[in-house]
Amino acid sequence: MKGILEIYRYTFKYKGTAFLVILFNLLYIIFNLLSMALFVPFLQIIFFPEKQEQVIIKPIYNGDFFGFFEYCGAYYNYLMQSMTASDPKEALIFVCITVAIAFFLKNIFRYGAVWFQSQLRMSVVRDVRDALFSKAMRLPLSYYTDERKGDIISRMQSDVGEIENAVIAVLELFFREPFAIVLYLSALIYWSPSLTLVSLVLLPITALIISIIGKSLKRTAKQGQEQMGFLYSMMDETLGGIRIIKAFNATKIITGNFAKENLKHQKLITKTFRKKDLSSPLNETLGAWILMVIVWYGGSIILGGNESTRLTATSFIAFIVIFSQLLVPIQGISNSISNLHKSSASQDRINHILNADEKINEPEKPIVLGELKKGIKYENVSFKYDNTYVLKNISFEVPIGKTIALVGESGSGKSTLADLLPRFYDINEGNITFDDVHIKDASIFELRQQVGIVSQESILFNATVKENIAFGKPDATDEEIIHAAKIANAHQFIIELENGYETGIGERGNKLSGGQKQRLSIARAILKNPQILILDEATSALDTESEKLVQEALDNLMKDRTSLVIAHRLSTIKKADLIIVLSKGEIKEKGTHEELMQLKGTYYNLSSLQGINA
Repeated sequence: MKGILEIYRYTFKYKGTAFLVILFNLLYIIFNLLSMALFVPFLQIIFFPEKQEQVIIKPIYNGDFFGFFEYCGAYYNYLMQSMTASDPKEALIFVCITVAIAFFLKNIFRYGAVWFQSQLRMSVVRDVRDALFSKAMRLPLSYYTDERKGDIISRMQSDVGEIENAVIAVLELFFREPFAIVLYLSALIYWSPSLTLVSLVLLPITALIISIIGKSLKRTAKQGQEQMGFLYSMMDETLGGIRIIKAFNATKIITGNFAKENLKHQKLITKTFRKKDLSSPLNETLGAWILMVIVWYGGSIILGGNESTRLTATSFIAFIVIFSQLLVPIQGISNSISNLHKSSASQDRINHILNADEKINEPEKPIVLGELKKGIKYENVSFKYDNTYVLKNISFEVPIGKTIALVGESGSGKSTLADLLPRFYDINEGNITFDDVHIKDASIFELRQQVGIVSQESILFNATVKENIAFGKPDATDEEIIHAAKIANAHQFIIELENGYETGIGERGNKLSGGQKQRLSIARAILKNPQILILDEATSALDTESEKLVQEALDNLMKDRTSLVIAHRLSTIKKADLIIVLSKGEIKEKGTHEELMQLKGTYYNLSSLQGINA
């Protein structure tokens, strides 16, 4: 029920469009009934013309609201009898024209409902996908260490697609099919209450069987969606590592693994479709059996002559026709319930993201960060992933305009320590201050505006050179972009590209070399002009020539900036104002290059391994 209420809220966010869908559906149902009911008097005339010789009495409307439809039926009979008495052919033409108009209006309203429904369903899909993507952007980095990227993409694509079906199901389940059932039942009760009662006793059998199938359907659908997320992850991982796969001749192994998981998905989805599609033929079969019981019972009434005069042979034919139409909305309800059960599994997976704890929360009254005057301070900072501490009681200062370097073995906590500053993660204990302001008291947006990051892996986007440089400042002028590129030693290679600054660089910048990508990343940071700079092993993956160009660009970027540098090659941080040596999340040594070399401790050993002398 909770999932249905959520779909309801999504749908009726667009009240006007939803109202039009409901209105056109109701008009469609009314004219669908009329298109069949208008034949009844004509059948009476054709099959029993002798009965039309009775006295023709014009009906009188008494003003009763509930008697209005009965009056309309009686008046239509009066018209038919009058025309038949004077000219039967005229009556035939009248019926044909009336029924043709009813069918025309029925289908006009049917298309009108579909017209607005298509807009409504896609608007809801857009809103859900926007909400998912927006939430994904707000979630902390720790969330992505536990979740597969492909599974998140699956939720944004496949699961959101199921919400589209659920929107239609909600509108039909609550605002179309019940109205159709009430309208058709009213007509059936009008012709034969006892016959209608028999049908109502038998119909719940269908509902019970369909509900059992629906519960089983939800379980299978959820398994299928989870398997689809796993497949997305496999595809993303495989395509990203295609070079290594080919290099290690692992194509057959990877293909075999994928085929195995894809087969598992195919079996689950096939099972889902079979369960979903079972409801329609089963409902139709049960409906046909019920119809046969009604035909037998109604035929017995007419042949026995023990029913009110209202159920004649012709009205019994109309009863059968209307009852067959009654099965359509009942079947529609069973299909809608099946779709809602199926979408419920998707809704659960979507809510897993939408309801995830963002952890990195904005303060209620953020303090405005001005120009950095003193510097950054880490005070007794501790941080843990799950229940394991990766940083313990870290304290140091980064004075304004100074460069602090972090070194240590892999897994010592260098990158995590840097990631705490822009609040990619929140500390568990201690404080980090910007001047004297705790970073948790500042706006996340404003805090990150103060920080520029150049990482080991150059994260670029499938856009032009110009758009990548201006990524953090989309309103930058061409002059500002070119100036930043020149400082980053990137301008020369950019103008040699096919279309200069308008050249597309491909997915993740794969049309550029490692050094070129890194210089674009530096140009992007320069254009942002941050007060604080974080360099995360920015030259470790480059060849000697590229490293020289990039290091020169980094020196230009770091000039007069407050910098936190994570270093793998210790030769790049010899000039740092302070070097902090980390090991297993704790500070082991700190000092200048010369001071640490004289200590002949951890830093000295690391430097010796890299052939660096005092």
